[in-house]
Amino acid sequence: MCNFATVIRYSLGNEPLGSAKNPLYDALNMKKERLNLEYPLTAKSQNLVWEQIGTIHGLERWLADRIEEEEDDVIALTWGEIWADHHTLRARITENEKPSHIRLRWVDEEDPEAFWEIRIGRSELTGDLCLYVTDYALADDIDDLHDLWDGNMERLHQVSGL
Repeated sequence: MCNFATVIRYSLGNEPLGSAKNPLYDALNMKKERLNLEYPLTAKSQNLVWEQIGTIHGLERWLADRIEEEEDDVIALTWGEIWADHHTLRARITENEKPSHIRLRWVDEEDPEAFWEIRIGRSELTGDLCLYVTDYALADDIDDLHDLWDGNMERLHQVSGL
């Protein structure tokens, strides 16, 4: 007997639809694209930059309106006033290497490869300090994510002069 599942399996090979080996896996699971950004800094001290990106207090100055530590390396980031209209997302800190980088992953992230990271490094061209941001978004959202990080970096510059 030939049913719809048999036809689909025949046309795609023997791999089930949920298998990463299936050609439609990425489309079905809305695989995200990686976004890599570089932002030059005016700061000369890596430790000064670290205080802004590697600590809750520093991140709260420019990344979100409020950041609270929760259990097991999880932080809650809130935009807007907590008593009014607001949006809160939770992220797990997966790496925190002072004074190099911080890597986080949204708690409800479905893409197994997706994370966001802020890394301090030196430009290969100028030798100046830079922030390297890595983040993931669906293809249709990449431009918006780029704009979001541009705005974040503008706020970082405004509050810290970096």
